[in-house]
Amino acid sequence: MLRRLALTAVVSLAVLSAAAPGAAAASGPLPLPSPLPLPLPQGEDDARTRLTVTVSKAGDPSAEGAFELECAPVGGDHPAAEPACDRLAELADEGTDPFAPVPRGAMCTQQFGGPATARITGTWQGRHIDAVFSRADGCEISRWNNLRPVLPGVR
Repeated sequence: MLRRLALTAVVSLAVLSAAAPGAAAASGPLPLPSPLPLPLPQGEDDARTRLTVTVSKAGDPSAEGAFELECAPVGGDHPAAEPACDRLAELADEGTDPFAPVPRGAMCTQQFGGPATARITGTWQGRHIDAVFSRADGCEISRWNNLRPVLPGVR
């Protein structure tokens, strides 16, 4: 929301700057522009976490399927909703993005952590999320484990 407000302010300033010399020459001085609105604090919906976690081939039938996770307040049918929300809050406080893919060119150990896969979609910290997880190599295993208990332990 702040980015959108800043972009609107920059574009408005650029338009006014470009139009001002011609307008002043033709019709005299321009009136002062209205002050920009102050950014509003983030609303609850902007900061709320609402995720769908879909897990398959985890080796535990109770950990497989699609689960809804909501934070602030904690809700949904995720089997570990409160610890999962606590972990997501911890990661947000650290300033890390747990949903970022493994960077290109990363050197990963060639170990196989099993066939488990997961997809997380929804909103986290006011940002759209659509991330895929696997346990195909050391980097992906680390990424999965970093999001436990949002993602289940696997056998």
